[in-house]
Amino acid sequence: MTQNENMRDDAVATEAQEDGDGADEVSRLQDLATDYENRWKRSAAEFINYKRRTEQERAELYKTANGTIIREFLPVLDDLERTLANVPADQAESKWVEGVNLVARKFRTLLERQGITTIDTVGQPFDPAIHEAVGGSGTHVVEEYQRGYRFHGRTLRPAIVVVGEAPADAPTGQEPLQA
Repeated sequence: MTQNENMRDDAVATEAQEDGDGADEVSRLQDLATDYENRWKRSAAEFINYKRRTEQERAELYKTANGTIIREFLPVLDDLERTLANVPADQAESKWVEGVNLVARKFRTLLERQGITTIDTVGQPFDPAIHEAVGGSGTHVVEEYQRGYRFHGRTLRPAIVVVGEAPADAPTGQEPLQA
């Protein structure tokens, strides 16, 4: 309480004591003031928590919206990479191939700045959370048909893969997941 509030409470207490049964009234008013102060503090804390929660929800919504937009651009990157993978040998050194390669590199860099990372596939244990198997049987990824991506640690697009038996040099640090 501030000094002015204390002085006012003392004045009310003095006036009430002069009235006789004013002590009960002073006590009641002090209790009421304490109750109002506690309610105000609780409301202020609830408002702070509300602000924090809405900021977190807004940030999550922003990430989700960005992920949706970025997912729409991934087929364009796939097409650029397929184009570069199928350049005829006699044109591999041409300026237009260098230009397409530069565009693809800039595209990948832009996605990385936004929090996009690729999913490792070939030789890795099959994980249905990040891989989508389109053929084969086994416990490890043996071929990748389409690259998968993560966005801030979450699977944005699973990698489309073929599974088979674990190669001799397969990672052994984790137990493979079954499809």
